[in-house]
Parts: sequence; structure tokens; C-alpha cells
Amino acid sequence: MSLRALYDVPAPAKLNLFLHVIGRRPDGYHLLESVFALIDWADTLHFELRTDGVLRRHDLREPLPDDDLCLRAARALQQHSGSTLGVDISIAKCIPSGAGLGGGSSDAATVLLALNRLWGLRWSRARLIDLASSIGADVPFFVFGRNALARGIGERLQACEVVPATYAVLKPEASIATVELFQSPLLRRDTSSLILLGFPGDAEVAVPAADAARLTEGFGVNDLQPAAEACCAEVVQALRLMERTFGNCRMTGSGSAVFSRIGTDVRPEATWPCGVLPPGWVGRLCRSLSGHPLEAWAG
Repeated sequence: MSLRALYDVPAPAKLNLFLHVIGRRPDGYHLLESVFALIDWADTLHFELRTDGVLRRHDLREPLPDDDLCLRAARALQQHSGSTLGVDISIAKCIPSGAGLGGGSSDAATVLLALNRLWGLRWSRARLIDLASSIGADVPFFVFGRNALARGIGERLQACEVVPATYAVLKPEASIATVELFQSPLLRRDTSSLILLGFPGDAEVAVPAADAARLTEGFGVNDLQPAAEACCAEVVQALRLMERTFGNCRMTGSGSAVFSRIGTDVRPEATWPCGVLPPGWVGRLCRSLSGHPLEAWAG
């Protein structure tokens, strides 16, 4: 085994540029359509090889649940690959939890990609995605490695170019339980399918560039947002602040983070433009990514 450790491995966040609920399966899962866009707000993970088969996680910043998605991902890969190796995983959290930014799912995907390399497994991307689907709804997207149009319950992914942009992302202190939004009577479940609107439906090919531009330039809505506004006053407050400052805003995923597109020429290092935020709120300027930093780590 040539590799002994992998340090400073990124796990980027995502934005849902829109999120439509188009129906519901007989088993109760909601059918979604969304564009997932990677951004440069990321957690950092470190991996040190163990030869005793033990899997351990070390929290370098905020404490995580005892059995989080990272450990579940490592355990699943160990069991399905038959590897006798273990790992020490150290996580420096930067992406806020309970934000709809996919931080936990991204961490789990980075674990799969890193251990595939550290343990010398040489699994294909398709095989890793298949395993990722058993770990969490957004994990397959982060293993997929590209910005994507997602359908089904998030497992049907088509590569989709995202128009380069800088986003202001604001996370209120409050978080929202996803299940509460999907049970809300305010949730619309009959938004028209993209196929009916003339977008391509072949999940085996990338979305053509012209269609990708239509899908990433202010298209659609977030169908979960009305339910989130009804149950969380801080989401309403954040949306109003961003709308007032930038002239556009919507919630990402199931919230509570919201985002605004602020152009292509704003440096992420620039000062946060919305002034002093309430205690516990986090604001950040982010740039879109053309692909996952670890895209080359799976075939």
C-alpha cells in the first residue's frame, strides 16, 4: 500500500438553483427536479490509513453526531469491498449544518472517493454512486462529480453546465426539519415536469449548453420555500434582507440557507455586503465550480 494518508481533502457545498416537486411515489417519496450547482464553500477532511480495520472520526471544529454520514459511508465501503483496512478521519467543518447546502452528504461522498484511493480499491464511479445512494439522498450527486440536473428522488443525474457566477449565501441561526416541509399542506406537489416544458429527459447524456443556460439563469422556484417561510421566521427575514440588497433571492434545498446571484466579477474575498448579521447567522460570498475538486478520483 503506497498511500499512508490524504490531507486537506475538500468537500464542497451545493446550491439548488431551483427545486420543483412534480409528484409523489406510492412509497411516499417525493419526485423532484432540480439543478445542483457546486460552490467553493467547503469542509476539509484528512485521512490517515489504519491497518487494524478500525474506523474513527475526529472533529476538529464543531462536534458531529456519533454515527454521522461519514462513518456510515466508510463502514459501507469497507463492508461491500471486503477491505480489512481502516482509517482515521479528521473533519474541519466549515459548511453550516441544517442549511440545505449538502454539507453532510458532501463529507460522505468525499469519504467514499478518498477511501477508494487510500485503500487502493479502484472502484468505478458508477459503483461508488450505487453505494452512495444507500447512504443519503444527495451523496450520489457529490460522487457524480459534475454540476447536474437531478430527477427522481435525486438519483437520476445528468451533467449540466452552470453559468459561472458569484453567489451571496446566508444561513440564519435556525434550522428546519426536512420532513416538516414535505408534510406541509403548503407544499405544492404538481409542478410541471421539465420534460413537459421541452427540456431533455435522457439521463445518459449531458444537458445541451443552450438548455443548461436556461436552467441556471433564474429558472423556476423552490417549491419548499413557502412551507419554510410559514414555519421559520428567520427564513423570511433572510430572504427580505437578500432581496433588498441584491434584487433576487431564493432558498436552497430544504433550507434554512438562502442565496442571491450577484454577478460574475465579485471576488469571494470581498467584504460581506449586507452589514452586521444577527448573532449565529453566517454570510459568505461563493463562486460556482465547474466540477467537483475530486472528480478525477473515480473512473
